[in-house]
Amino acid sequence: MKSSRLVAAAAASVLLFAGLIGCAPPEKDKPEEQTQSGVNAREATSAEDFGGLSGLEEAAKKEGELNVIALPPDWANYGAIIKAFEDKYGIKVNSAQPDAASQDEINAANQQRGRSSAPDVFDLGQSVALANTAMFAPYKVAVWDDIPAAYKDSNGAWVNDYGGYMSIGFDSAKVPPVTSVDDLLKPEYKGKVALNGDPTQAGAAFSGVLMVALSQGGSADDIAPGVEFFRKLSEAGNFLPVDPTPATIESGQTPVVIDWNYLNAAETKKLPSWQVLVPPDHAVAGYYYQAINKDAPHPAAARLWEEFLFSDEGQNLYAAGGVRPVRADNMLADGKLDKSVASAIPVIDGPATVPSPEQTEKATAYLADHWAEAIG
Repeated sequence: MKSSRLVAAAAASVLLFAGLIGCAPPEKDKPEEQTQSGVNAREATSAEDFGGLSGLEEAAKKEGELNVIALPPDWANYGAIIKAFEDKYGIKVNSAQPDAASQDEINAANQQRGRSSAPDVFDLGQSVALANTAMFAPYKVAVWDDIPAAYKDSNGAWVNDYGGYMSIGFDSAKVPPVTSVDDLLKPEYKGKVALNGDPTQAGAAFSGVLMVALSQGGSADDIAPGVEFFRKLSEAGNFLPVDPTPATIESGQTPVVIDWNYLNAAETKKLPSWQVLVPPDHAVAGYYYQAINKDAPHPAAARLWEEFLFSDEGQNLYAAGGVRPVRADNMLADGKLDKSVASAIPVIDGPATVPSPEQTEKATAYLADHWAEAIG
């Protein structure tokens, strides 16, 4: 289970769900592949620069490889997505550091710049994505117009790909049913409540603290009540400082986990007693950000990957992982969302909180100053 992803949130209206290696000498640059239009592949802003999708596919197959990073196979169905891409195009996907953080992705790109091992693409949380847009290559996929404006950069630097809700997962065979955030302070949960990551770095953890803050009277503008709740949780001995994984859940080491709903829901297939609660009155939604490394060693394959992720096939594969693909509403209206997976997308009746970039920046600064002291 990926334990350190920064929260991805749309800055405008939310779609209600009705979300290293060390430095080394750079390798000698390879000659740049020219597209059909004469544009350098690294500077192509759409498939049209390759003469269309077939031209892009041909250029990507010549490169033969794609480097991805921080994509666990059990996160958003990335295992199946990677396999489907490899099978469809015959391009080898090199998946590095699957459990890395968003910031690790950026660090890897900086440290490996000029090397064939550098990441070609990024899947980032909001704070890290918006702080590093200068590293992204603008590109608009063929279905660009089908993606709501609130979920993409107008110039194509980034686009939201999938999202979900923050939740509380618990093993009903080991703890009493969790009906609210306040339940977690009860003595029955002593040493049993885990948070997916460090909220100063991890998207799941950040959103978890925000969800708790809402339950305690806070808001996206005031995350302090969430930090104070975790202080109480720690003082009571209920907070378990262990990053949860499928292994810790299935072994019983982390019987209560605050994490994205699609990750908690995935455990129900392996552990029948595992249940998932999305607090309906304190729903927190978030989207992740997809972008191309402007220094991608495989620029055509990177662009073909984006086309695949946002195609009907790629979006349905996301949905099969229990996340909400960014094109879900339009695909549903057009009859393109696979009915067998549409039911896996959670529905929350009522508003969901999605922090703006400014709110996220403010909350991140507060966490940096207060989180470590709060949990001791």
